[in-house]
Amino acid sequence: MESKRLGRTQDPTILVLTSLTGGPKHGYAINKDIEEMTGTVFGPGTLYGVLVRLEEEGLVAALPSKDRRRPYRITGEGSAVLTERLQSAMKVAAIGLRRLGEIG
Repeated sequence: MESKRLGRTQDPTILVLTSLTGGPKHGYAINKDIEEMTGTVFGPGTLYGVLVRLEEEGLVAALPSKDRRRPYRITGEGSAVLTERLQSAMKVAAIGLRRLGEIG
């Protein structure tokens, strides 16, 4: 159950990078993967805005297009940033769950 008061708890950047850890994908495939992982579907503006920003930051790279779809892959720097962010999120989640009595 997600509270509307907490806002969106899924960071689009983390979800896109996580999707790309499964291999190169074009935008539609990234969105479908994210939907399968979280139930979240991003509009084209959100998804492609994130991809453009991640490419500018060197965290993803566009690959040559075989058709009109442009695939992307995560870079080494993108993997390092994702690892750091996920480890930080795990630490916070573990503390919160422990304080809630959800884990020993």
